[in-house]
Amino acid sequence: MRGKLRIYLGAAPGVGKTHAMLDEGRRALRRGRDVVVGLVETPDRPPTPARPDGMEIVPRRILHHRGVELTELDPGAVIARRPAVALVDELAHTNAPGSRNAKRWQDIEEILEAGIDVVSTVNVQHLESLSDVVEQITGVPQRERVPDEVVRRADQIQLVDMAPEALRRRMAHGNVYGPAMVDAALSNYFRVGNLTALRELALLWVAGKVDEQLDRYRADHGIETTWEARERVVVALSGGPEGDTLVRRAARIADRSKGADLLAVHVTSSDGLTSGGDPASLARQRTLVESLGGTYHQVLGDDIPRALMDFAQGVNATQLVLGASRRGRLAQILARGVGVETTALSGSIDVHMVTHEGTRHGRRHADRSALTPGRRTAGWAMALAGTPLLTAALLPLRPHLALSSEILLFLLLVVGVALAGGTWPALTAAVVGFGLLNWFFTPPLHTLSVAEPENLLALTIFVLVAVMVSTVVSLAARRSREAARARADSEVLSTLAGHVLRGDAALPSLLARLLEVYGLSSASMLEKDGDGWRIVAIAGGPPSAVPDVVVDDDLGLAVQGKILDAADRRVLEAFAAESAVALRQQRLQEAASSSAALAEADKMRTALLAAVSHDLRTPLASANAAVDSLRGTEVDWSPEDRAELLDTAHESLVKLDRLVSNLLDMSRLQAGVLGVALEPVDAEEIVHRALTDLGVFHLVGVEIPAGLPDLTADPVLLERVLVNLIGNAVRYGDVVVTASWHGDDVEIRIVDHGPGIPAEAHDRVFQPFQRLGDRSTHKGVGLGLALSHGLTEAMGGTLTPEETPGGGLTMTVSLRRAA
Repeated sequence: MRGKLRIYLGAAPGVGKTHAMLDEGRRALRRGRDVVVGLVETPDRPPTPARPDGMEIVPRRILHHRGVELTELDPGAVIARRPAVALVDELAHTNAPGSRNAKRWQDIEEILEAGIDVVSTVNVQHLESLSDVVEQITGVPQRERVPDEVVRRADQIQLVDMAPEALRRRMAHGNVYGPAMVDAALSNYFRVGNLTALRELALLWVAGKVDEQLDRYRADHGIETTWEARERVVVALSGGPEGDTLVRRAARIADRSKGADLLAVHVTSSDGLTSGGDPASLARQRTLVESLGGTYHQVLGDDIPRALMDFAQGVNATQLVLGASRRGRLAQILARGVGVETTALSGSIDVHMVTHEGTRHGRRHADRSALTPGRRTAGWAMALAGTPLLTAALLPLRPHLALSSEILLFLLLVVGVALAGGTWPALTAAVVGFGLLNWFFTPPLHTLSVAEPENLLALTIFVLVAVMVSTVVSLAARRSREAARARADSEVLSTLAGHVLRGDAALPSLLARLLEVYGLSSASMLEKDGDGWRIVAIAGGPPSAVPDVVVDDDLGLAVQGKILDAADRRVLEAFAAESAVALRQQRLQEAASSSAALAEADKMRTALLAAVSHDLRTPLASANAAVDSLRGTEVDWSPEDRAELLDTAHESLVKLDRLVSNLLDMSRLQAGVLGVALEPVDAEEIVHRALTDLGVFHLVGVEIPAGLPDLTADPVLLERVLVNLIGNAVRYGDVVVTASWHGDDVEIRIVDHGPGIPAEAHDRVFQPFQRLGDRSTHKGVGLGLALSHGLTEAMGGTLTPEETPGGGLTMTVSLRRAA
């Protein structure tokens, strides 16, 4: 039996996840359960609240990588120990090379499969779906990521929350990071705004998980009543002009409650796909809903009130917004209308009826000409019961009415039956009426014989007229149904085209739209693969391996869920054709991206050649001139002049060597063949080497705290990075090099107080052969920052520019801390 996973989720480091996990372990230990510590990160800092006191610690696995000893979780040892509960910290951690699995969450999966319960921790910034949002908020890329599904599968998720101010106090007291890292952390990642945003992300993510658990509980226990745990406002759209007003009113209702959901729904008839609304209006209203943060849905249903309530109850809605009907009183007497019917079915859901000048007068006028089962039943009832009742009503009046009048009254009944039920009920009414007229009203009475030829002609004409009228009515109903289907098909295709033109993710979106329109269980795009077919895109599941619609020799569309009639297949073919176009466009975009990369590489090669031909000329000419002067015999140089010429040649050759190295390294970066040998590096030593290379000790102050951990880098490449950055900075005066660390990162900062760089130019500054302000390139090829940026990323780090307080520029090199 698979073990259970419990996860403590936090908004940021330091909120107490590890402490909470160890407390859980101690509680389980006191309850008599066998608890071990698989791996817990317990950095040495005062105080140390997170210690695995009293619990057995499973030895870690020792790995050697590039001469460095690393330790990681040993899932095999945990499984061999067979405890009841294992505590494993840092779910999103990336294991060292040579480990059993690439990620720690994969190690935990093995332990769970062995039937062992696991308690773990993770921060919200490590969730895959939120990593880009967190980077946008904090400016720090997230290298450690875990798929959301791994966390969502957890049996229990416990949020560990702490106010931003309280977390910053813990940081200031040294309870999160060491003293050397406190100032940098508080002024960067741990700003109040960052922590508040991360806290909100964590709360919303956990709220979404709670919603899933609540929906699953209600489904498992058959609970259909609404539980108002969270406001969900549903707005019903008919495609009429009132839709915009309804959407905005529903959005205002949702805004009154923090975190409320807005959902728009349009009910489409299951027969003929008739939507009863203008497709252009629906497309516009869908865009409006999505722009207001809501979602748009389309459901099938002939009974609109019931379909609306099924949808509202399915999403656990608390409020429903409808447009008020402006039908006349007679229409309201004959049919209560969608609003009244929906309100009667609403139960605990609040229904808002919104008036509007453009509210539609009724919903489905076109449907009245279609022979629904209810109309056919009414037609048969009129045919079988109406003719005897009419006969009974006319018998007392027989002395006062002529046969022609009686035939006309029966003909009127047949026309009514035809209008209600179509051909067959009308034919039945005509035949029964013929017999009753012959028996009760045509002399001789109470016989089937007809004495007068004129009467026989009248009865015959009666039957013929009845047949013709019923045929015309049935044909009109059939044509109306066909027109409704054609209109519905055009609406679907129009919406389909708009769906693609709005820029949605074309192929997945088309397949999902197909499922929604037809109520299918799966739709998949297939591509010819030898003698069979392979799936290239799918929505829903499980897929079918045989295409229902073949687009061409290579592509086909397969659907599952129900059998579609011939008319539906025409629209299905349109979906298939659009899906094929979307697939080809997707592949063309991928090819274009590859071409763009090749063009960029070609542009880089051209720029390199231009740099070699122009920017290397000056130091080469200077070195040449100095050497030629020394070799000449015409001038007897003094020792001082000879020394100066030698210094000039040496300086020019050093500059030339640096330029050539930068050019070659940039070329290797662009080609992706730069060799990187990562190893533990002492930051202070690398900074000293860079300053020695530059010879600028008198211009640079170094403030590196004692106890700074080693970082993981290529020492040669890191020295090149620092040489370029410090060399750029010293042009503007004194420079300070500082270092700090927090978490798994070590940061080296090069701080100058020069003119700085505008915030909008921070991205452009890393482009090769570019200079701020479009200055000329007579002082170099402009590769220093571009090369430093590329080398830092090649070592798995980041290079970030930011403004220096008081003016200037600070370049921050961030690299992983060595284990």
